[in-house]
Amino acid sequence: MPPTIIIPGSATQSAARHLRSSVTRQESLYLYRDILRTAKAFHWCDEKGIPWHTKLRAEARKEFEASKEEKDPLIIARMLVTGQECVREVRRKFNDADRKCWERIQQDSRNRDGGGGGGGRSGPGRKGN
Repeated sequence: MPPTIIIPGSATQSAARHLRSSVTRQESLYLYRDILRTAKAFHWCDEKGIPWHTKLRAEARKEFEASKEEKDPLIIARMLVTGQECVREVRRKFNDADRKCWERIQQDSRNRDGGGGGGGRSGPGRKGN
């Protein structure tokens, strides 16, 4: 098959541009939805009583609206990669903190249930009281 010659303004170039923009749009939507899913985990409130997930959703919306008009593919790619890395890092830290909390709860439960030492229980009706 002979090599393809791309003529500026041809249909092939237009199709390639459309493909890049639709891929970028899909990646952007995926990132936005991923941010919203991640924000759901932040269910507690700030000092003013506003839930963190509400604040995070509003901030994500603001950032995406501000970036909406960007046309430079390199800048768009950088923003997408940075956003994906940030979401990954937030999830990792959140999961680490959650795991540590559950470990602490389990440790406290073990300490309360039988780690008091002495081996026996004393109370009403027991010998030695």
